[in-house]
Formats: sequence, C-alpha cells, structure tokens
Amino acid sequence: QVRLVESGGGLVQPGGSLRLSCAASVNILSRDSMGWYRQAPGKERELVARITRLGYIDYADSVRGRFTISRDNAKNTVFLQMNSLKPEDTAVYYCHTNLGGRNDWGQGTQVTVSS
Repeated sequence: QVRLVESGGGLVQPGGSLRLSCAASVNILSRDSMGWYRQAPGKERELVARITRLGYIDYADSVRGRFTISRDNAKNTVFLQMNSLKPEDTAVYYCHTNLGGRNDWGQGTQVTVSS
C-alpha cells in the first residue's frame, strides 16, 4: 500500500501563493507518474499537474503559468507551487500516483482562496 501525505493547504487571499507538499512512502522514481488533482464542491475531480518518471510535465490549461510541479527525489516528495491564486482554485487538492494502472491517493488538503 502506497501512502501519500499532503500538507500546505490553507486559506489565502486572491493573488496569493501556497506551496503544497506530498510525501510518499515509496520511491517516487519507481512510479509511472506523480501528480496533483483537485475537486471543488459539486464538481468532478480534475487533473491539476503531473510529472512522469522521466520528468515530463502536464498542466491543466486553467493553471498553466501560475502553478509549478516539482519533486525532491531524495525525499520522495512532490510539490505544487501555486501563485496568483484565484477564487476558482478553491478545492480539495489530492496527491496521486500511478503504477501500471493502479492509482493511489492521498487524503487531500483544503485550499481556499477568498478575501
């Protein structure tokens, strides 16, 4: 069982920044991908950003240019730097990993963007 522990969520004003962290219980370079999804109330869970084993990165169009995904391989940790936050970024953010079609999820961390 893969354990993913997120941290770094909270309340921030529009235009502000937050940095999410996801600590994995496994070697993240052994995974096909590591990433972040989010789910807002009444909406489906959606991909925010992901990074593959080889370092290829995808972003949702809505966050490209504002969010940056990165990783610390030595610490088996993935980060999501979120800048220029908007109220529509409010959601529960989940860390995700995939290996051979098997998906594992963290417990989620709440991000609220409000004045």
